Amino acid sequence: MPRSPVTQRTRHLTRTVRSQVTTLAGTVGATWTAFAVNGVTGGALMAYGVVPRTQSGLRGILFAPFLHANLAHLVANTVPFLAMGWLVMLRDRRHFLPVTLFAMLGSGLTAWLLGAPGSVHIGASGVVFGYFGFLLLGGWYARSVGSIALSVLVAAVWGGLVLGIAPGQDGISWQSHLGGFMAGVLAARRYRTR
Repeated sequence: MPRSPVTQRTRHLTRTVRSQVTTLAGTVGATWTAFAVNGVTGGALMAYGVVPRTQSGLRGILFAPFLHANLAHLVANTVPFLAMGWLVMLRDRRHFLPVTLFAMLGSGLTAWLLGAPGSVHIGASGVVFGYFGFLLLGGWYARSVGSIALSVLVAAVWGGLVLGIAPGQDGISWQSHLGGFMAGVLAARRYRTR
């Protein structure tokens, strides 16, 4: 007996949500695991952050988003990462990985190019700013009702993040934020979907 269209849609939705939860939980799990390992090793993993204009500092482009200075830093990045990461997948789940990679590359390279000599840039906030740029400008580039509504929602809830891309507070990598945001905007232009 063939399944009804409603049953098929329900099963598809269930699989989609399960895939989204697994992806986000796996990424956050890896970040929390890195935090625990870093604590046990006395901060040895901090050497894998972005160190501006050093050859070894380039590896931070890949590793820095998984490293955090303390529990408050980790929690402060985990919550918006989960929320905005899910919204990126809600817009189009195929875009989660490329947008994440765009944000990692943009935030890491910008920190590497513009960061203070000898500083170490760590944390997932560059990726969060990438998601923010992608979601904020996604409505402009896609010009669909759903994407515009999502952009308005993101602007209303997280619009204050824009201030994080300017120099200001010591110990905050505005370079990572700026690079992630710009990469997110480029990703929104590249992956515009209706």
